[in-house]
Amino acid sequence: MRSAKRRLAWLVALLAVIGLVAAACGSDDDSSGSESPGTTEGSSGSGFDYASCSGSLSGRGASFPEAFYQEAIAEFASVAPDLDMGTYQGVGSGTGKKDLGSELIDWAGSDSLVSDPADMARDFFYFPTVAAPITVSYNLDGVDELQLSPDTLAGIFMGEITSWDASEIAADNPDADLPSESITVAVRSDGSGTTSNFSKYLTAAAPDVFTLEAGDTVAWPKSQAGQGNGGVAQIISDTSGAIGYVDLSDANATGLSYASIQNKDGEYVQPTLEGATAALDGAEVNDDLTYNPLNASGADAYPITAPTYLLTYQTYSDATVVENLKCWVTYVLTDAQSLAPDVDFAALPEGLDEKALEQVDMITTG
Repeated sequence: MRSAKRRLAWLVALLAVIGLVAAACGSDDDSSGSESPGTTEGSSGSGFDYASCSGSLSGRGASFPEAFYQEAIAEFASVAPDLDMGTYQGVGSGTGKKDLGSELIDWAGSDSLVSDPADMARDFFYFPTVAAPITVSYNLDGVDELQLSPDTLAGIFMGEITSWDASEIAADNPDADLPSESITVAVRSDGSGTTSNFSKYLTAAAPDVFTLEAGDTVAWPKSQAGQGNGGVAQIISDTSGAIGYVDLSDANATGLSYASIQNKDGEYVQPTLEGATAALDGAEVNDDLTYNPLNASGADAYPITAPTYLLTYQTYSDATVVENLKCWVTYVLTDAQSLAPDVDFAALPEGLDEKALEQVDMITTG
């Protein structure tokens, strides 16, 4: 399915280029014979000369945006054939930040912020790329629809609510036939931005119930742990009575059911791209381009919506790496945004993408 979409996207891009060439040939403008800077046959909608970039770049990190980065890298190859991006590996935000800090890679994917800037070799940038819901996925026979309030959700992950027919869950689901089955909580085994965002949501939405320290790793009680979002999804899929937090893309790929979560306005909302976009609309953007859509206001906002970032250094010693990073990051912030919904991600809101593009030119040689 995705390969078909790639072929279609390539064909659309080709037709667009043909249309531009035809328009240029038919123009009466005396300057039609000269080429504008930055627009060549390797350009795309951004006007960036992707075809001039060559060499290689390496990146890995968060598993949350893995499907998006893999899709973007596959499409990027059609406009920048001489730039080898390798394969993005979803090894977790913690590993991505650590590897960038050790300069083992050129860029990192992370859903969480750098807790100690001293862990990095030098000053760095956050580039927001896409956002998506973190689903609360579950495996429960006979329960096709599930609603969970913040306090109930927090009680489950605190290990205080241990059975599916508990009074707190029943109160959220008065019409459901809940079984007297034990709850198995599935969490991440690795340092994870998904864990960070999920635990920060619980801290914000259920502060009286959730008393654990939020972060990339959390001391979850009574839980089973899996590597990456895919590992958590697999535990849920294989375990009757399981519940866990998983990005929307992996939840859909695994065929999981997920709960509607009560938002700040008291509405139970499903994890959808529309709900994520509604959450993004009310998020305040910081000077470093980080932002927080968790527990956002708005009747349509899905409350566990997480941002994700592409991290680069501000300076590199190799001028080729600098130019290639500008090439790749520009693509992610422009042409690749149209790919986001295909793999269950919400594109950046208008304005934030423009601020991020302005920052691309600040990556320099030094």
